[in-house]
Amino acid sequence: MILGSGPNRIGQGVEFDYCCVRAAIALREKGYETIMVNSNPETVSTDWDTSDKLYFEPLTLEHVLEIVQREQPVGVIVQLGGQTPLKLTRPLEAAGVTILGTSPDSIDAAEDRRRFEKIARDLGVAQPPNGTATSVDAAVEAATRIGYPVLVRPSYVLGGRAMEIVYDEPTLRDYFVRAVRVSEDRPVLIDSFLEDAYEFDVDAISDGRQVVIGALMHHIEDAGIHSGDSACVLPPQSLSEANGREMREHTVAFAKALGVVGLINVQYAIQHGIVYVLEVNPRASRTVPFVSKTIGVPLASYAARVMLGETLEEIGFTKEIIAPYVAVKEAVFPFTKFREFDPILGPEMRSTGEVMGVSDTFGTAFAKAELAAGNGLPLEGTVFVTVNDRDKPNAVAITRRFHDMGFKIVATRGTANFLAEHGVPCTTVHKVSVARPNGIDLIKNDEVQLLINTPLGKRAQKDDYSLRQAAIAHRVAYTTTLSAASAACDAIQSIKSRAATVRSIQEWQATIP
Repeated sequence: MILGSGPNRIGQGVEFDYCCVRAAIALREKGYETIMVNSNPETVSTDWDTSDKLYFEPLTLEHVLEIVQREQPVGVIVQLGGQTPLKLTRPLEAAGVTILGTSPDSIDAAEDRRRFEKIARDLGVAQPPNGTATSVDAAVEAATRIGYPVLVRPSYVLGGRAMEIVYDEPTLRDYFVRAVRVSEDRPVLIDSFLEDAYEFDVDAISDGRQVVIGALMHHIEDAGIHSGDSACVLPPQSLSEANGREMREHTVAFAKALGVVGLINVQYAIQHGIVYVLEVNPRASRTVPFVSKTIGVPLASYAARVMLGETLEEIGFTKEIIAPYVAVKEAVFPFTKFREFDPILGPEMRSTGEVMGVSDTFGTAFAKAELAAGNGLPLEGTVFVTVNDRDKPNAVAITRRFHDMGFKIVATRGTANFLAEHGVPCTTVHKVSVARPNGIDLIKNDEVQLLINTPLGKRAQKDDYSLRQAAIAHRVAYTTTLSAASAACDAIQSIKSRAATVRSIQEWQATIP
């Protein structure tokens, strides 16, 4: 029996449906009768020919136990449907149901902050300073000890729901009023937020004895943005060999320490050359389809087979595959449909889909991904720049590159003065709240082709918010992080220098040695 991901909603996407479908197909080919439990008519897993039997039922303990009693399966696969079936693992085990693959205790060890911290400490893996709290006062005490800013989140969280970066005590207290209830059995996790860090994802598969790395991916956005919302690139474009080796070794160590049988996903951040582990998920991650298509290996299919006793040696997947091309995954957002929402990205997931672009260079791959996501990049025109004080030094090199490509640069007064002082020619435009014509007027008059806007401080100011809303309304390309602006620059440069070509994913995979 395979438990699906339930109704599609933000934070629980079709990536998990892909994993369930691949598992069902693989197990049918091995002669097993497959039973799918899922309650979403829009998914492939609920198609009539995907599995031998389909129970179109909600993923609650009562419903699943009823089906188990009726069907008497060899076991239940919970690790391919994301967070929803994972929550049922302990109660299913308590009811005597056989959980295939990674044990419920190992899943709990990765989710339970105190247990996980001990595992990481025993393995000698650095973690950001962190703590747990079962009351508001305990949370304030922990945050003061760790030092602001902190990342706060409930345990067993879906899609980063109710996750926030908090910069001071009043905001932390307000968080508990607005976002989350805290109690002894519902602790809140508090982590030091690593500013100016780069985030990485590692997907791997284990048969209980051997661990093989599926891929190591580099997030294009800075740490602090949910992995489902951040564009990522495979292979990483700026990573030292030592750091890459360290992350791979840590991932193998975590898989073995947790006794993983199936898939595991580990998220890391690198700050000042130090590798920190952010979280370990002993289940399929939303990057599995992207990785599988990039390296030409059906990871979810293999995971299902190892859960039922095959070894990676028998399957024939024993070493990491490095593709000789670049693949970029980009998130698709619903902001054009929901105009009232600010498109600033953060730890709470907001994307509703994803696309990928493949090429022999990062710039062209990123350009293809942006085009597929509906964010076509301009090849000429005006770039409007307004960034916070912390981002101004890093904005200089990026805007200079745009200027060198023939773009006109316009900026609000503070940004314009800083750029001019550092030798980047630009025109000053009024802030929205100061006078007209301002940035919104330029966007409305089709005088801006790309907006680079990073929010100011802990609260996005009203000016910034209205600029981003105007860009969405008038379909102007925009970025809210400098890392994405730099990637956009690479993409434009690449397209301007040579035309992109189109090849099928199978043609790309055929070039893998």
